[in-house]
Amino acid sequence: MKRNLLAAGVALSILALVGCDKEPELSDPIQQASYGIGFNMGESLLNDGLNDIDPDALALGLKDALAGEEGRLGDEELTAAFEVLQTRAQERTASLGAEALQANESFLEENGQVEGVITTDSGLQYQVLETGAGEVTPGPDDVVTVHYEGKLLDGTVFDSSVSRGEPVDLPVSGVIPGWVEILQLMHVGDKLKVTIPSELAYGEASPSPVIPPNSILVFEMELLGIQSDDE
Repeated sequence: MKRNLLAAGVALSILALVGCDKEPELSDPIQQASYGIGFNMGESLLNDGLNDIDPDALALGLKDALAGEEGRLGDEELTAAFEVLQTRAQERTASLGAEALQANESFLEENGQVEGVITTDSGLQYQVLETGAGEVTPGPDDVVTVHYEGKLLDGTVFDSSVSRGEPVDLPVSGVIPGWVEILQLMHVGDKLKVTIPSELAYGEASPSPVIPPNSILVFEMELLGIQSDDE
């Protein structure tokens, strides 16, 4: 019953907001929740590459649906419209991906000339920040304990065991190719800054909206320990 009342309240609030030209003050919980629903919806659409959605038409669709009205467009019209929208989103994504690859090439070329940066045969780049006392490097069947922070080129942190305050145990062969390579070059205690080209990271298939397709990933990572598969 409480859920139904909340849903009804949100629906009525959205109807009121859609029908009024004046911006709501967002002063009461229903308005705030309604705004949150709309904001989350907008973020989701942007993450899907649908940034050319018409907000007025979107609001009209919400209003009709919440009022129990019959849709103003038929199935065939909607199907055709969605196909156009999908095609435009795919074209935009492909264009942004191509631009990212070109920018990546320039960045890696410049970064490779920075003093202290080592570039491997695969194109992976790293700098030694601290040298550990360990003498053994992990093998592909080992499990390692690592502290790390991952950033995009613009400085956005997308993952960090450091901020969580807890290192992670990872199988060397169960991570992205750039990590598989660099982990097997590290000794316990080593701390590196690692720049991973997109093809050694996630490429076009990003696992998260926080990481755009074809992103170069930059990690500061420290190898804390090695546990063999037998152990």
